[in-house]
Amino acid sequence: MTDTIVMIHGMWGSSWYWERYKKFFESKGYTCITPVLRYHDMDPKAVPEEQLGSTSLLDYVEDLEKEIKKLPSKPILMGHSMGGLLSQMLAERGLAKAIVLLTPASPSGILALRMSVIKSFWSVMARWGFWKKPMRQTFDEAVYSMMHLLPPEEQKSSYEKFVYESGRAAFEIGFWLFDGRGASKVDESMVKCPVLVIAGKEDRITPAAVVRNVAEKYKSVSTYKEFEHHAHWVVAEPGWQDVAGYAEEWLKTHVQ
Repeated sequence: MTDTIVMIHGMWGSSWYWERYKKFFESKGYTCITPVLRYHDMDPKAVPEEQLGSTSLLDYVEDLEKEIKKLPSKPILMGHSMGGLLSQMLAERGLAKAIVLLTPASPSGILALRMSVIKSFWSVMARWGFWKKPMRQTFDEAVYSMMHLLPPEEQKSSYEKFVYESGRAAFEIGFWLFDGRGASKVDESMVKCPVLVIAGKEDRITPAAVVRNVAEKYKSVSTYKEFEHHAHWVVAEPGWQDVAGYAEEWLKTHVQ
């Protein structure tokens, strides 16, 4: 039976940014599914659904869990950025054969608010009540934080596809200490499947120092790999094939 990979996008994203990875892994024999998170299937130029602002990480996970349970067997979960955190939460629920975390957001208990992260979200955090409103980075913030290794024309074309994101989800990740529900909490003892954690040395929005702590959290089952000439947008940066290829080789040796 062919292994299935469920590819989970991150903030402001949709299934479009998995295009390269989907083709790569399908060429290796995998079946790839690229779900779109709640309220993300929208025109980037349209006004976002008001409910998006208060949508929780737990809502995203609930939707994904329902879809995963429809599959004939446990899939491999591949998550980028916030999608990496959602993958951790799903693995805690026993829904993954393995998880591949590409420059992942960190769960509660790991301090992620470095100065570069604050700069990445400054226009968002400067708005009072951001934690209950739809939000989106400015173009300059997106380039600084995630896409600075992309060619300028691809920075622009990618940003034009960005949709709005949940302020609540951003709060649950960055300000977990003040989240009474503990939405971003993951019990590492419940994550029993193999875990690959990939960092980019030049990442500014999920710095490598933070991502290393994610790998340490799952140290009994994790493999950590840091790519020196990569940043956050490992799904499309020049040399993305090196990252995808490493993940594919790891899967061949860690997934039965």
